[in-house]
Amino acid sequence: MRALRILAFAGVFAGLAATGLFAQARVAGPVSGFVYDRGAGRLRPILGIPGASLMGDPVESGYDLKLASIAPAQDAAIVVAADGVVHVLRLNTAAAADRTVDGLSMAPERIVYSPSGRAAALYAGGMVRTVAGLPDAPALGASFDLTAYSAPGALALSDDGAYLMFAAGGSMRLLSNAGDNRALLEAADGALAAFAPGNHDAAVVDAGAGVVLIRDAAGNAMLQPIAVADDSIRSPAGLSFSADGRKLLLASAGARGVSLFDLESGARSDLACDCAPGGLARMGNLFRLNEAGAEPLWLLDAGAAEPRIMFVPALKATSN
Repeated sequence: MRALRILAFAGVFAGLAATGLFAQARVAGPVSGFVYDRGAGRLRPILGIPGASLMGDPVESGYDLKLASIAPAQDAAIVVAADGVVHVLRLNTAAAADRTVDGLSMAPERIVYSPSGRAAALYAGGMVRTVAGLPDAPALGASFDLTAYSAPGALALSDDGAYLMFAAGGSMRLLSNAGDNRALLEAADGALAAFAPGNHDAAVVDAGAGVVLIRDAAGNAMLQPIAVADDSIRSPAGLSFSADGRKLLLASAGARGVSLFDLESGARSDLACDCAPGGLARMGNLFRLNEAGAEPLWLLDAGAAEPRIMFVPALKATSN
């Protein structure tokens, strides 16, 4: 059945028409988003619509990629070339937009976007530099020093780029660009954090505390328990707000699925997946649950009337 489906997809969707620089590439036909193929050191488009899509051929950028992170809106990507230079690539546009960031000398080990993707946190060697003005006018923003913490865990950046949450030393901490540094709540190793889009509300999932909503984390930081710790919460793989901020999404590797918490009604729904999610990355109106590779790519459509989890055939299958 999968082979028949793949053949049907191949007959429906057009490929990528690359012209010149990667940032000048245009895509023919509907595109659900982009993914980073670590094995190939390239970005790939997801050709088609949710539930009926394929990973397209790698898009040539003119250099190998050592690291890449795609913006939540799928309109840009921050990539690290093999020589360590950081580029900001504008996706799916004819505008020449392969840019570097003036004054940025670090080669990041981790890249974390704010909820809207207009700012990003770049981490390396205990330091975080933020980049604002994404995607069209990238510029250095705030700097956060985490060298006092030997192994900071989860990182989350607010949309204005002014606040950074991170897990370290048994707590979830909040840093501001003005130098404030305080603990929001106790948090064990493996705790995850997320900011809401457009404001300073936040959420934390922790094996002890469960799922906690933090109203105005930058101000009074009012803690609102959402769910007690259960098997899914004890093995979190990803945490994110929906694009409209009305739902909180939790991906669990141990429970092999995603839990959706309606922040207005308090209702919870659970979706099973034929996968062990490795993360929860916004991909336009979808959320990606794992990385591109030899296994199918799993996507969550949380905005549908009935949320669902779908797959995109694995890379090895698309080459046959």
